[in-house]
Amino acid sequence: MEKTSTDAFPSTTNSSEKQETVCIFGTGDFGRSLALKMLQCDYSIVFGSRNPQKSSLLPNGAEVLSYSEAAQKSDIIIIAVHREHYEFLKELTEVLKGKILVDISNNLKINQYPESNAEYLVQLVPGAHVVKAFNTISAWALQSGALDANRQVFVCGNDSKAKQRVMDIVRTLGLIPLDQGSLMAAKEIENYPLQLFPMWKFPFYLSAILCVFFFFYCVIRDIIYPYVNGKKDGTFRLAISIPNRIFPIAALTLLALVYLPGVTAAILQLYRGTKYRRFPDWLDHWLLCRKQLGLAALGFAFLHVLYTLVIPIRYYVRWTLKNRTITQATAKTEDPFSTSTAWLNDSYIALGILGFFLFVLLGITSLPSVSNMVNWREFRFVQSKLGYLTLILCTAHTMVYGGKRFLSPSSLRWYLPSAYVIALIIPCTVLVIKCILMLPCIDKTLTRIRQGWERNSKPTSNGQHLKQSSIYLDSPL
Repeated sequence: MEKTSTDAFPSTTNSSEKQETVCIFGTGDFGRSLALKMLQCDYSIVFGSRNPQKSSLLPNGAEVLSYSEAAQKSDIIIIAVHREHYEFLKELTEVLKGKILVDISNNLKINQYPESNAEYLVQLVPGAHVVKAFNTISAWALQSGALDANRQVFVCGNDSKAKQRVMDIVRTLGLIPLDQGSLMAAKEIENYPLQLFPMWKFPFYLSAILCVFFFFYCVIRDIIYPYVNGKKDGTFRLAISIPNRIFPIAALTLLALVYLPGVTAAILQLYRGTKYRRFPDWLDHWLLCRKQLGLAALGFAFLHVLYTLVIPIRYYVRWTLKNRTITQATAKTEDPFSTSTAWLNDSYIALGILGFFLFVLLGITSLPSVSNMVNWREFRFVQSKLGYLTLILCTAHTMVYGGKRFLSPSSLRWYLPSAYVIALIIPCTVLVIKCILMLPCIDKTLTRIRQGWERNSKPTSNGQHLKQSSIYLDSPL
Protein backbone atom coordinates (compact mmCIF):
# COMPACT_ATOMS: atom_id res chain seq x y z
CA MET A 1 0.00 0.00 0.00
CA GLU A 2 1.45 3.28 -1.07
CA LYS A 3 1.51 6.36 1.03
CA THR A 4 -0.30 9.46 -0.10
CA SER A 5 1.07 12.88 0.64
CA THR A 6 -0.97 14.76 3.22
CA ASP A 7 -0.04 18.08 1.69
CA ALA A 8 -2.75 17.64 -0.92
CA PHE A 9 -5.51 17.54 1.67
CA PRO A 10 -7.27 20.67 2.94
CA SER A 11 -6.28 21.93 6.34
CA THR A 12 -8.15 20.72 9.39
CA THR A 13 -11.02 22.63 10.87
CA ASN A 14 -10.18 25.34 13.34
CA SER A 15 -10.13 23.81 16.82
CA SER A 16 -11.97 26.83 18.22
CA GLU A 17 -15.10 25.91 16.20
CA LYS A 18 -17.52 23.27 17.44
CA GLN A 19 -17.24 20.14 15.32
CA GLU A 20 -20.16 18.09 13.98
CA THR A 21 -21.89 15.21 15.74
CA VAL A 22 -20.55 11.71 15.14
CA CYS A 23 -22.44 8.53 15.95
CA ILE A 24 -20.63 5.40 17.15
CA PHE A 25 -22.30 1.98 17.07
CA GLY A 26 -20.70 -0.09 19.81
CA THR A 27 -19.43 0.69 23.30
CA GLY A 28 -16.35 -1.52 23.37
CA ASP A 29 -12.74 -0.51 24.07
CA PHE A 30 -12.05 0.96 20.65
CA GLY A 31 -15.38 2.76 20.45
CA ARG A 32 -14.81 4.38 23.85
CA SER A 33 -11.20 5.34 23.01
CA LEU A 34 -12.20 6.85 19.68
CA ALA A 35 -15.07 8.74 21.33
CA LEU A 36 -12.74 10.16 23.99
CA LYS A 37 -10.31 11.33 21.31
CA MET A 38 -13.13 12.96 19.36
CA LEU A 39 -14.55 14.66 22.44
CA GLN A 40 -11.11 16.17 23.07
CA CYS A 41 -11.29 17.57 19.53
CA ASP A 42 -14.73 19.17 20.19
CA TYR A 43 -16.85 16.59 18.37
CA SER A 44 -20.27 15.77 19.77
CA ILE A 45 -20.55 12.03 20.32
CA VAL A 46 -23.66 9.89 20.49
CA PHE A 47 -23.38 6.15 21.09
CA GLY A 48 -25.75 3.59 19.61
CA SER A 49 -26.18 0.54 21.83
CA ARG A 50 -28.51 -2.46 22.01
CA ASN A 51 -28.80 -1.84 25.77
CA PRO A 52 -28.50 1.94 26.33
CA GLN A 53 -29.44 1.67 30.02
CA LYS A 54 -26.69 -0.86 30.76
CA SER A 55 -23.86 0.96 28.96
CA SER A 56 -21.12 2.11 31.34
CA LEU A 57 -17.53 3.35 31.38
CA LEU A 58 -18.34 5.77 28.57
CA PRO A 59 -16.48 9.10 28.39
CA ASN A 60 -18.17 12.11 29.97
CA GLY A 61 -20.15 14.20 27.50
CA ALA A 62 -21.22 11.31 25.28
CA GLU A 63 -24.91 10.47 24.88
CA VAL A 64 -26.16 6.87 24.72
CA LEU A 65 -29.26 5.96 22.71
CA SER A 66 -30.67 3.01 20.83
CA TYR A 67 -29.23 2.25 17.38
CA SER A 68 -32.17 3.81 15.55
CA GLU A 69 -32.26 6.97 17.68
CA ALA A 70 -28.50 7.44 17.56
CA ALA A 71 -28.39 7.03 13.76
CA GLN A 72 -30.83 9.92 13.34
CA LYS A 73 -28.47 12.26 15.20
CA SER A 74 -25.60 12.19 12.69
CA ASP A 75 -24.72 11.65 9.03
CA ILE A 76 -21.48 9.88 9.99
CA ILE A 77 -21.80 6.57 11.80
CA ILE A 78 -18.76 4.61 12.96
CA ILE A 79 -19.43 0.87 13.11
CA ALA A 80 -17.36 -0.32 16.09
CA VAL A 81 -18.78 -3.85 16.29
CA HIS A 82 -17.52 -7.18 14.95
CA ARG A 83 -18.68 -8.51 11.60
CA GLU A 84 -20.65 -11.37 13.16
CA HIS A 85 -22.91 -8.76 14.81
CA TYR A 86 -23.68 -6.79 11.62
CA GLU A 87 -27.08 -8.42 11.13
CA PHE A 88 -28.89 -5.77 13.21
CA LEU A 89 -28.04 -3.23 10.51
CA LYS A 90 -30.57 -4.80 8.15
CA GLU A 91 -33.35 -3.41 10.32
CA LEU A 92 -31.87 0.08 10.01
CA THR A 93 -31.65 0.13 6.21
CA GLU A 94 -34.04 3.05 5.80
CA VAL A 95 -32.51 5.04 8.65
CA LEU A 96 -28.97 4.54 7.32
CA LYS A 97 -29.82 5.36 3.72
CA GLY A 98 -27.52 8.09 2.40
CA LYS A 99 -25.40 8.14 5.56
CA ILE A 100 -21.65 7.52 5.83
CA LEU A 101 -20.81 4.23 7.52
CA VAL A 102 -17.20 4.01 8.72
CA ASP A 103 -16.17 0.37 9.06
CA ILE A 104 -13.30 -0.05 11.56
CA SER A 105 -13.52 -3.83 12.00
CA ASN A 106 -10.75 -6.42 11.72
CA ASN A 107 -10.80 -10.20 11.49
CA LEU A 108 -9.10 -12.92 13.51
CA LYS A 109 -7.05 -14.26 10.61
CA ILE A 110 -5.98 -13.18 7.13
CA ASN A 111 -8.58 -13.71 4.37
CA GLN A 112 -11.08 -15.07 6.89
CA TYR A 113 -14.01 -14.27 4.59
CA PRO A 114 -14.38 -14.26 0.78
CA GLU A 115 -15.03 -10.50 0.77
CA SER A 116 -13.83 -7.72 3.03
CA ASN A 117 -15.93 -6.61 5.99
CA ALA A 118 -16.51 -3.25 4.30
CA GLU A 119 -17.79 -4.89 1.11
CA TYR A 120 -20.04 -7.12 3.19
CA LEU A 121 -21.39 -4.00 4.87
CA VAL A 122 -22.27 -2.58 1.44
CA GLN A 123 -24.34 -5.69 0.75
CA LEU A 124 -26.20 -5.34 4.07
CA VAL A 125 -26.88 -1.61 3.74
CA PRO A 126 -26.84 -0.85 -0.02
CA GLY A 127 -28.12 2.70 0.41
CA ALA A 128 -25.23 3.86 2.65
CA HIS A 129 -21.78 5.18 1.70
CA VAL A 130 -19.26 2.77 3.28
CA VAL A 131 -15.75 3.95 4.11
CA LYS A 132 -13.02 1.75 5.57
CA ALA A 133 -10.86 3.54 8.18
CA PHE A 134 -9.28 3.38 11.66
CA ASN A 135 -8.74 -0.41 11.60
CA THR A 136 -4.93 -0.05 11.50
CA ILE A 137 -4.73 1.96 14.71
CA SER A 138 -5.36 0.50 18.16
CA ALA A 139 -7.34 1.73 21.15
CA TRP A 140 -4.07 2.02 23.06
CA ALA A 141 -2.63 4.20 20.28
CA LEU A 142 -5.60 6.57 20.52
CA GLN A 143 -5.22 6.84 24.29
CA SER A 144 -1.43 7.19 24.38
CA GLY A 145 -1.31 10.07 21.94
CA ALA A 146 0.26 10.69 18.54
CA LEU A 147 3.81 10.90 19.87
CA ASP A 148 3.75 7.36 21.25
CA ALA A 149 1.88 5.56 18.48
CA ASN A 150 1.55 5.04 14.77
CA ARG A 151 -0.32 8.02 13.30
CA GLN A 152 -1.13 6.55 9.88
CA VAL A 153 -4.75 5.69 9.11
CA PHE A 154 -5.53 3.88 5.86
CA VAL A 155 -8.79 5.04 4.27
CA CYS A 156 -10.68 3.67 1.27
CA GLY A 157 -14.18 4.04 -0.14
CA ASN A 158 -16.15 4.25 -3.37
CA ASP A 159 -17.72 7.65 -2.66
CA SER A 160 -15.06 10.39 -2.84
CA LYS A 161 -17.07 12.95 -0.84
CA ALA A 162 -17.78 10.48 1.95
CA LYS A 163 -14.16 9.42 2.02
CA GLN A 164 -13.03 13.06 2.16
CA ARG A 165 -15.24 13.77 5.19
CA VAL A 166 -13.77 10.78 7.03
CA MET A 167 -10.26 11.91 6.16
CA ASP A 168 -11.07 15.36 7.56
CA ILE A 169 -12.01 13.70 10.85
CA VAL A 170 -8.77 11.72 10.82
CA ARG A 171 -6.72 14.88 10.39
CA THR A 172 -8.67 16.71 13.08
CA LEU A 173 -7.74 13.92 15.50
CA GLY A 174 -4.05 14.61 14.77
CA LEU A 175 -3.61 11.49 12.64
CA ILE A 176 -2.40 11.06 9.05
CA PRO A 177 -4.97 9.77 6.52
CA LEU A 178 -3.60 7.70 3.66
CA ASP A 179 -6.01 7.39 0.74
CA GLN A 180 -5.92 3.82 -0.59
CA GLY A 181 -8.57 4.25 -3.28
CA SER A 182 -11.82 2.31 -3.64
CA LEU A 183 -13.26 -0.39 -1.39
CA MET A 184 -11.37 -2.96 -3.44
CA ALA A 185 -8.42 -2.10 -1.16
CA ALA A 186 -10.44 -2.86 1.99
CA LYS A 187 -9.38 -6.51 2.13
CA GLU A 188 -5.71 -5.57 1.96
CA ILE A 189 -6.22 -2.94 4.65
CA GLU A 190 -7.99 -5.48 6.87
CA ASN A 191 -5.17 -7.99 6.40
CA TYR A 192 -2.51 -5.40 7.25
CA PRO A 193 -2.92 -5.44 11.10
CA LEU A 194 -2.90 -9.26 11.08
CA GLN A 195 0.50 -9.56 9.47
CA LEU A 196 3.28 -10.59 11.85
CA PHE A 197 6.60 -9.35 10.48
CA PRO A 198 5.80 -10.60 6.94
CA MET A 199 9.19 -9.59 5.51
CA TRP A 200 11.08 -11.11 8.45
CA LYS A 201 9.97 -14.73 8.06
CA PHE A 202 12.55 -15.66 5.43
CA PRO A 203 15.48 -13.90 7.25
CA PHE A 204 14.40 -15.44 10.56
CA TYR A 205 14.19 -18.99 9.24
CA LEU A 206 17.41 -18.60 7.29
CA SER A 207 19.23 -17.25 10.36
CA ALA A 208 17.88 -20.10 12.48
CA ILE A 209 19.03 -22.70 9.93
CA LEU A 210 22.51 -21.16 9.75
CA CYS A 211 22.86 -21.04 13.53
CA VAL A 212 21.64 -24.60 14.04
CA PHE A 213 23.87 -25.99 11.28
CA PHE A 214 27.05 -24.28 12.46
CA PHE A 215 26.23 -25.03 16.10
CA PHE A 216 26.24 -28.77 15.48
CA TYR A 217 29.21 -28.43 13.15
CA CYS A 218 31.24 -26.69 15.87
CA VAL A 219 30.06 -29.15 18.51
CA ILE A 220 31.36 -32.03 16.40
CA ARG A 221 34.75 -30.35 15.83
CA ASP A 222 35.35 -28.68 19.18
CA ILE A 223 33.60 -30.93 21.72
CA ILE A 224 32.93 -34.41 20.38
CA TYR A 225 36.25 -34.79 18.50
CA PRO A 226 38.52 -33.86 21.48
CA TYR A 227 36.50 -36.15 23.77
CA VAL A 228 36.69 -39.12 21.43
CA ASN A 229 40.41 -38.71 20.71
CA GLY A 230 41.71 -37.51 24.07
CA LYS A 231 38.89 -37.77 26.62
CA LYS A 232 38.96 -33.98 27.00
CA ASP A 233 35.81 -32.33 28.33
CA GLY A 234 35.19 -29.19 26.31
CA THR A 235 31.51 -28.71 27.08
CA PHE A 236 32.28 -25.35 28.74
CA ARG A 237 32.81 -24.00 25.22
CA LEU A 238 29.05 -24.12 24.64
CA ALA A 239 28.55 -20.88 26.56
CA ILE A 240 31.04 -18.49 24.92
CA SER A 241 33.44 -20.08 22.45
CA ILE A 242 30.97 -21.78 20.11
CA PRO A 243 28.44 -18.90 20.04
CA ASN A 244 31.33 -16.52 19.30
CA ARG A 245 32.12 -18.63 16.26
CA ILE A 246 28.52 -18.96 15.10
CA PHE A 247 27.65 -15.25 15.32
CA PRO A 248 30.39 -13.88 13.04
CA ILE A 249 29.79 -16.72 10.57
CA ALA A 250 26.06 -15.94 10.49
CA ALA A 251 26.77 -12.21 10.13
CA LEU A 252 29.17 -12.69 7.21
CA THR A 253 26.95 -15.24 5.46
CA LEU A 254 23.81 -13.10 5.79
CA LEU A 255 25.70 -10.03 4.58
CA ALA A 256 26.80 -11.98 1.51
CA LEU A 257 23.23 -13.17 0.97
CA VAL A 258 22.16 -9.52 0.91
CA TYR A 259 24.19 -8.96 -2.25
CA LEU A 260 23.89 -12.41 -3.83
CA PRO A 261 20.36 -11.83 -5.25
CA GLY A 262 21.55 -8.61 -6.91
CA VAL A 263 24.32 -10.33 -8.83
CA THR A 264 21.99 -13.26 -9.56
CA ALA A 265 19.46 -10.86 -11.06
CA ALA A 266 22.21 -9.24 -13.13
CA ILE A 267 23.26 -12.64 -14.51
CA LEU A 268 19.63 -13.41 -15.30
CA GLN A 269 19.23 -10.13 -17.18
CA LEU A 270 22.41 -10.79 -19.15
CA TYR A 271 21.20 -14.29 -20.02
CA ARG A 272 17.78 -13.07 -21.12
CA GLY A 273 19.12 -9.97 -22.82
CA THR A 274 16.26 -7.84 -21.49
CA LYS A 275 14.93 -6.29 -18.32
CA TYR A 276 11.30 -6.56 -19.45
CA ARG A 277 10.68 -9.98 -17.94
CA ARG A 278 9.78 -10.67 -14.36
CA PHE A 279 12.15 -12.41 -12.04
CA PRO A 280 11.10 -15.76 -10.54
CA ASP A 281 8.96 -15.35 -7.43
CA TRP A 282 11.68 -16.74 -5.14
CA LEU A 283 14.21 -14.20 -6.45
CA ASP A 284 11.72 -11.35 -6.27
CA HIS A 285 10.92 -12.18 -2.63
CA TRP A 286 14.63 -12.51 -1.86
CA LEU A 287 15.28 -9.04 -3.30
CA LEU A 288 12.52 -7.56 -1.17
CA CYS A 289 13.90 -9.16 2.03
CA ARG A 290 17.44 -7.81 1.69
CA LYS A 291 16.96 -5.03 4.22
CA GLN A 292 15.79 -7.51 6.85
CA LEU A 293 18.68 -9.86 6.00
CA GLY A 294 21.13 -6.98 6.43
CA LEU A 295 19.67 -5.95 9.78
CA ALA A 296 19.79 -9.57 10.99
CA ALA A 297 23.43 -9.72 9.93
CA LEU A 298 24.13 -6.50 11.84
CA GLY A 299 22.51 -8.02 14.93
CA PHE A 300 24.82 -11.04 14.76
CA ALA A 301 27.80 -8.73 14.26
CA PHE A 302 26.88 -6.85 17.44
CA LEU A 303 26.67 -10.13 19.35
CA HIS A 304 30.10 -11.12 18.01
CA VAL A 305 31.58 -7.82 19.24
CA LEU A 306 30.04 -8.21 22.70
CA TYR A 307 31.18 -11.83 23.05
CA THR A 308 34.68 -10.87 21.92
CA LEU A 309 34.91 -8.12 24.55
CA VAL A 310 34.30 -10.59 27.39
CA ILE A 311 37.05 -13.02 26.28
CA PRO A 312 39.75 -11.53 28.59
CA ILE A 313 37.59 -12.06 31.71
CA ARG A 314 36.75 -15.71 30.95
CA TYR A 315 38.03 -18.22 33.51
CA TYR A 316 39.51 -20.46 30.84
CA VAL A 317 41.51 -17.61 29.29
CA ARG A 318 42.77 -16.35 32.65
CA TRP A 319 43.67 -19.92 33.72
CA THR A 320 45.57 -20.53 30.47
CA LEU A 321 47.55 -17.27 30.71
CA LYS A 322 48.38 -17.86 34.38
CA ASN A 323 49.62 -21.40 33.80
CA ARG A 324 51.64 -20.40 30.75
CA THR A 325 53.29 -17.63 32.72
CA ILE A 326 54.13 -19.99 35.60
CA THR A 327 55.47 -22.62 33.20
CA GLN A 328 57.71 -20.13 31.43
CA ALA A 329 58.94 -18.67 34.73
CA THR A 330 59.76 -22.14 36.06
CA ALA A 331 61.55 -23.19 32.89
CA LYS A 332 63.11 -19.74 32.48
CA THR A 333 61.95 -19.55 28.87
CA GLU A 334 60.01 -17.04 26.84
CA ASP A 335 58.14 -16.97 23.56
CA PRO A 336 60.10 -15.13 20.88
CA PHE A 337 58.38 -12.13 19.35
CA SER A 338 57.06 -12.85 15.83
CA THR A 339 56.64 -9.81 13.60
CA SER A 340 54.57 -11.76 11.08
CA THR A 341 52.21 -12.98 13.81
CA ALA A 342 51.90 -9.44 15.15
CA TRP A 343 51.06 -8.16 11.66
CA LEU A 344 48.42 -10.86 11.19
CA ASN A 345 46.88 -10.17 14.60
CA ASP A 346 46.78 -6.39 14.17
CA SER A 347 45.49 -6.69 10.61
CA TYR A 348 42.76 -9.07 11.76
CA ILE A 349 41.64 -6.65 14.47
CA ALA A 350 41.86 -3.56 12.22
CA LEU A 351 39.84 -5.18 9.44
CA GLY A 352 37.23 -6.25 11.96
CA ILE A 353 36.90 -2.74 13.40
CA LEU A 354 36.62 -1.11 9.97
CA GLY A 355 34.18 -3.73 8.73
CA PHE A 356 31.98 -3.35 11.82
CA PHE A 357 32.03 0.44 11.50
CA LEU A 358 30.80 0.30 7.91
CA PHE A 359 28.30 -2.40 8.93
CA VAL A 360 26.80 -0.02 11.49
CA LEU A 361 26.81 2.79 8.92
CA LEU A 362 24.78 0.62 6.53
CA GLY A 363 22.29 -0.13 9.29
CA ILE A 364 21.92 3.52 10.27
CA THR A 365 21.35 4.73 6.71
CA SER A 366 18.62 2.11 6.27
CA LEU A 367 16.51 3.84 8.94
CA PRO A 368 13.72 5.91 7.34
CA SER A 369 14.55 8.96 9.48
CA VAL A 370 18.11 8.91 8.08
CA SER A 371 17.45 7.78 4.51
CA ASN A 372 14.91 10.59 4.09
CA MET A 373 17.71 13.11 4.74
CA VAL A 374 19.89 11.98 1.82
CA ASN A 375 19.21 11.98 -1.89
CA TRP A 376 18.94 8.74 -3.87
CA ARG A 377 22.45 8.91 -5.26
CA GLU A 378 23.93 9.27 -1.78
CA PHE A 379 21.76 6.44 -0.46
CA ARG A 380 22.78 4.20 -3.36
CA PHE A 381 26.45 5.01 -2.81
CA VAL A 382 26.30 3.99 0.85
CA GLN A 383 24.20 0.87 0.37
CA SER A 384 25.93 -0.38 -2.79
CA LYS A 385 29.52 0.87 -2.92
CA LEU A 386 30.16 0.94 0.83
CA GLY A 387 28.12 -2.25 1.19
CA TYR A 388 30.47 -4.18 -1.04
CA LEU A 389 33.43 -2.59 0.74
CA THR A 390 31.97 -3.84 4.02
CA LEU A 391 31.68 -7.33 2.56
CA ILE A 392 35.30 -7.18 1.38
CA LEU A 393 36.58 -6.03 4.78
CA CYS A 394 34.59 -8.65 6.69
CA THR A 395 35.72 -11.39 4.30
CA ALA A 396 39.33 -10.28 4.64
CA HIS A 397 38.88 -10.16 8.43
CA THR A 398 37.86 -13.82 8.36
CA MET A 399 40.68 -14.83 6.03
CA VAL A 400 43.35 -13.11 8.12
CA TYR A 401 41.87 -14.72 11.23
CA GLY A 402 42.85 -18.09 9.77
CA GLY A 403 46.34 -16.82 9.08
CA LYS A 404 48.88 -19.58 8.55
CA ARG A 405 46.33 -22.17 9.70
CA PHE A 406 43.87 -21.27 6.98
CA LEU A 407 44.28 -24.31 4.72
CA SER A 408 46.65 -26.32 6.90
CA PRO A 409 45.89 -30.09 6.99
CA SER A 410 46.54 -30.02 10.74
CA SER A 411 43.40 -27.91 11.24
CA LEU A 412 41.18 -30.69 9.87
CA ARG A 413 39.23 -32.79 12.37
CA TRP A 414 37.63 -35.89 10.92
CA TYR A 415 38.40 -34.26 7.55
CA LEU A 416 36.19 -31.31 8.54
CA PRO A 417 37.70 -27.84 7.98
CA SER A 418 37.23 -24.99 10.42
CA ALA A 419 33.78 -23.42 10.39
CA TYR A 420 35.08 -20.05 9.18
CA VAL A 421 36.45 -21.73 6.03
CA ILE A 422 32.92 -22.86 5.10
CA ALA A 423 31.60 -19.38 5.93
CA LEU A 424 33.87 -17.89 3.25
CA ILE A 425 32.29 -19.83 0.38
CA ILE A 426 29.28 -17.56 -0.26
CA PRO A 427 31.06 -14.20 0.36
CA CYS A 428 33.95 -15.14 -1.94
CA THR A 429 31.52 -16.34 -4.60
CA VAL A 430 29.60 -13.06 -4.47
CA LEU A 431 32.78 -10.98 -4.69
CA VAL A 432 34.16 -13.00 -7.61
CA ILE A 433 30.90 -12.71 -9.55
CA LYS A 434 30.74 -8.99 -8.81
CA CYS A 435 34.28 -8.51 -10.10
CA ILE A 436 33.35 -10.35 -13.30
CA LEU A 437 30.24 -8.20 -13.74
CA MET A 438 32.42 -5.08 -13.35
CA LEU A 439 34.54 -6.00 -16.38
CA PRO A 440 34.05 -3.21 -18.98
CA CYS A 441 32.64 -5.47 -21.70
CA ILE A 442 30.07 -7.06 -19.35
CA ASP A 443 29.24 -3.91 -17.41
CA LYS A 444 28.57 -2.00 -20.64
CA THR A 445 26.12 -4.64 -21.87
CA LEU A 446 24.37 -4.83 -18.49
CA THR A 447 24.03 -1.03 -18.36
CA ARG A 448 22.47 -0.98 -21.83
CA ILE A 449 19.99 -3.67 -20.82
CA ARG A 450 18.97 -1.75 -17.72
CA GLN A 451 18.47 1.34 -19.85
CA GLY A 452 15.96 -0.49 -22.05
CA TRP A 453 18.06 -2.18 -24.74
CA GLU A 454 17.03 -5.73 -25.70
CA ARG A 455 19.04 -8.41 -27.42
CA ASN A 456 16.07 -9.20 -29.67
CA SER A 457 13.33 -6.69 -30.23
CA LYS A 458 10.45 -9.16 -29.95
CA PRO A 459 7.92 -8.10 -27.28
CA THR A 460 7.62 -10.25 -24.19
CA SER A 461 4.75 -12.69 -23.92
CA ASN A 462 3.11 -10.94 -20.99
CA GLY A 463 4.28 -7.42 -21.72
CA GLN A 464 4.99 -6.81 -18.03
CA HIS A 465 7.97 -4.81 -16.88
CA LEU A 466 10.20 -5.57 -13.95
CA LYS A 467 9.51 -3.87 -10.66
CA GLN A 468 13.25 -3.77 -10.01
CA SER A 469 15.33 -1.11 -11.68
CA SER A 470 19.12 -1.16 -11.65
CA ILE A 471 19.08 1.19 -8.66
CA TYR A 472 16.71 -1.13 -6.84
CA LEU A 473 19.05 -4.06 -7.49
CA ASP A 474 22.14 -2.19 -6.30
CA SER A 475 20.64 -0.77 -3.09
CA PRO A 476 19.70 -3.67 -0.81
CA LEU A 477 19.20 -1.94 2.52
